Amino acid sequence: MTCLLALAVTGCSPGSGTAPDAASAAPATSAAAAPAPTAAAAGSSTSYAPYVSATTAYATDSAGSPATYNLAFVISGGSGCTPRWNGDLAIGDPAVTSRIAALKKSGATVRVSFGGASGKELAAVCAGVSALAEAYGRALDAAGSDQADFDIEGDALGDSASVTRRSRAIERLQKERPRLKVTYTLPVMPDGLDADGLALLESANTYDVQVAAVNLMTMNYGESYTGDMAGYAVTAATSAHGQLKKVFGLSDAAAWRGMALTSMIGVNDIAGETFTLADATRVRAFAEEKEIAWVSMWSAFRDRRCAKGERAQDDAATECSGVTQEQGAFGRALAG
Repeated sequence: MTCLLALAVTGCSPGSGTAPDAASAAPATSAAAAPAPTAAAAGSSTSYAPYVSATTAYATDSAGSPATYNLAFVISGGSGCTPRWNGDLAIGDPAVTSRIAALKKSGATVRVSFGGASGKELAAVCAGVSALAEAYGRALDAAGSDQADFDIEGDALGDSASVTRRSRAIERLQKERPRLKVTYTLPVMPDGLDADGLALLESANTYDVQVAAVNLMTMNYGESYTGDMAGYAVTAATSAHGQLKKVFGLSDAAAWRGMALTSMIGVNDIAGETFTLADATRVRAFAEEKEIAWVSMWSAFRDRRCAKGERAQDDAATECSGVTQEQGAFGRALAG
């Protein structure tokens, strides 16, 4: 399969939650000019690519000097095949295009993330492959990006019809746009990807999708997982590594290079799960050791300490981490 060639030869480079929109993003600021990004920490092939709000600038966006920003999220604007940021802002909204231009000023690239935990991913509502490919393409053109991330979770992951439609649309897009790099962001457990996640990757294989990387959401495992979050991330990555080798026919090294890791910083959505700064440091070290393509977090706009009253005890907050930290500390730790 040609997607195996993309993984094995080029190496792979692919958050849970809902990005805040411009109207509700109270802590947003006019972010300072970002430092020039580096492809990876000195001596490492692992880059840093956080999820950011596509609609609103935050002072923590540039912490860690990201090489790439994952723009969250493009979904359906309702029941039709119209792509919108967070389901409400037009793809070409001037505020968003200005925001994206500002992110690129440092030399960083942007990756458009389709899907996420809320709303309808376009493959679920677009009636045909052509219309779906066109909708994806419109969003990529508006962002000026040749990188597409498909964050598929929840009911969308088990919807076999939309999985097939998406694979066929991506295949068409990549024929039209040979430079398009496609990544999949999928939920994972310590024992690896589930059957639906593996079926999605098999579908990509079937339709010759050129997969740049598989990004594992190392977060929100369940109430029985209340221990070491860095340890769970390492275990999940190790389990998924074997699965990627099998699905794509890869060597050990290529399977690691075909992986990315995204952690939910601070207090997660599951009670008892808290990803600390020490966990971030350990995940970064593991990623560098294995030469994993990139590490990420959900999300840059949560990378600060919560102010009094911003969150209930043990509840994940939308725009702060819920742990004691300096502003931007998770970004710096994950960047290495």
